[in-house]
Amino acid sequence: NLDFEFGRYHLPLFKLPDGETDTDAYFERQCWQGFARRYPDAGEEYKSRLRMEMGVIRQMGFVDYFLIVSDFIGYAKDHDIPVGPGRGSGAGSMVAYCLRITDVDPIKYALIFERFLNPERITMPDIDIDFCVRRRSEVIDYVARKYGGDHVVQIVTFGTLQPRAAIKDVGRALSVPLAECNRIASMIPNNPQSHMTLDKALVLVKELADLYNGDEQAKNLVDMARRVEGMPRNASTHAAGVVITRRPVYEYVPLATNDGQPVTQYTMTTIEELGLLKMDFLGLRNLTTLDDAAAMIRRERPDFRVSDIPYDDPATFQMLSEGRTSGVFQMESAGMTSVGVGLKPKSIEDICAIIALYRPGPMDSIPKFLSCAQNPALVTYKHPSLEPILSNTYGCIVYQEQVIEIFRRLAGYSLGQADMVRRAMSKKKEKDVQRERHTFIHGDPGRNIPGCVANGISEASAQSIYDEINDFAHYAFNKSHSLAYAIVAYQTAWFKCHYPRQYMAALLTSVLKTQTKVAKYIAECKDNGIACLPPDINESDNAFTVSGPNIRFGLAALKGVGEAFSAAILDEREKNGPFASFPDFCARMYDHDLNKRVLESLIRSGCFDSMGCRRSQLMMVYEQVMDSISRDRQ
Repeated sequence: NLDFEFGRYHLPLFKLPDGETDTDAYFERQCWQGFARRYPDAGEEYKSRLRMEMGVIRQMGFVDYFLIVSDFIGYAKDHDIPVGPGRGSGAGSMVAYCLRITDVDPIKYALIFERFLNPERITMPDIDIDFCVRRRSEVIDYVARKYGGDHVVQIVTFGTLQPRAAIKDVGRALSVPLAECNRIASMIPNNPQSHMTLDKALVLVKELADLYNGDEQAKNLVDMARRVEGMPRNASTHAAGVVITRRPVYEYVPLATNDGQPVTQYTMTTIEELGLLKMDFLGLRNLTTLDDAAAMIRRERPDFRVSDIPYDDPATFQMLSEGRTSGVFQMESAGMTSVGVGLKPKSIEDICAIIALYRPGPMDSIPKFLSCAQNPALVTYKHPSLEPILSNTYGCIVYQEQVIEIFRRLAGYSLGQADMVRRAMSKKKEKDVQRERHTFIHGDPGRNIPGCVANGISEASAQSIYDEINDFAHYAFNKSHSLAYAIVAYQTAWFKCHYPRQYMAALLTSVLKTQTKVAKYIAECKDNGIACLPPDINESDNAFTVSGPNIRFGLAALKGVGEAFSAAILDEREKNGPFASFPDFCARMYDHDLNKRVLESLIRSGCFDSMGCRRSQLMMVYEQVMDSISRDRQ
């Protein structure tokens, strides 16, 4: 017998360092120490913001939460594990900035704390973090060691029966011939982007509809498949979700195992509804790419760090303005490139706006945005009070934070109240939206909101402004998230602009399992005057590497070779020196699972060209060489 308790949080307790006994005092001290590092010359206005945020966090009971997140991000940074500058609305918090959780200055970029944590809407804060793909697991392991393996568990996710799989699985159960199941399944469009269902397929595909209406067995099969479509088919581990609990996890939720590792039996949504702390430890490939590129640069500049790059580099912005965006995070699609060429970004704020605008809904305002950016004379404001809020976006409402600020400055809402209205607009709650129209214009004494008219704005102007807010609030984007990703986008662009060989080598390594992307980026290298040299059995690394003015192909990127065997080649080379000849290579690697398929791939790719061997000759004799070694080993 068990009662589930919803609506109450069960947050874990932060484990204080040795010698500390008071969590609240430790939190306050860490915040002020971080403040001194981040804002050494800050005035009272900045200090007031920090005090306000700390007060809200205490009031809402989330002190331990912030300390837990700060601790494991601090661990990652102290161990040189790349961490993203921020993600989501958490980048709007000064406390998060001071505790090293984020690296985005919320004051500099006018980010709003209440968009992240609203004291008038008690919900769990949601700080998602991007880590280097390769080392993300090290951070999860650290958290498990600190709080105990029975307190830290990854979250289950369920794969569901898609239309084609539903047909095949039901057909198997009903003993329908396999060929017939495959024939019917092949009629269903297989486009993951369209969220295809059997009902949609019956409307869109005439051949399927005719079969359904004319064949009783097919009709029975499709009808039964419709009943199970969308149901869970298999369980796997969520790519990023981890739950951290105060008591052992099994006291809150049932557990299962997946690939030998414990996972919750409840999905992320249920975990949150039960008031448990869910964290997303996300892997971002681009952070790994930047780290690998920086490591190659340090061979020439030992003191180089990603954090030292300037964020106002004209050459980088010029490169984006010219549309040379292949390999640049968030910017390389044709549409994003086109917007970049039209805008000609001159700052991080401009990149931030491009990322926020290029999505369904806001895209409609891109022509106006570009026109105003190119011709400032076209920028107009419905009231002078809007200029300081919208000047960075050329008079256009782009961000949720701008919507909140308009409510605050023009009508006198608190930031928390403004965020509540913004949410109502984004969720299209028409009754709430119409009720707030009167408050925005004429105020509400009961909530201490004076309204626009009381602040000297005419009723007609206020009506027009409210209409514009309502139109844009449906799809205005979170600036905190857009800005954090704009920083990563700029970093990748800066690397490509100033260290193209190192960056492209790291980028190629990051996609070496995707042949189409490898081909795309090799073509980009060629366009930039960088040759991608063929692999060399004595020079190539596992990954792509810089070789003089060019890039050397990585062994692990070769089809059929793989990372395990290429690592064995490097290990043998390290222990016993370069390979002297083709037979020498075969003899030394024979005991490392060298087979004819791998050898063919190495020969065809040119790995032995530097030894003076023709590929055609090696293809004619390699079997004899392998057979000879095999006889000698017997």
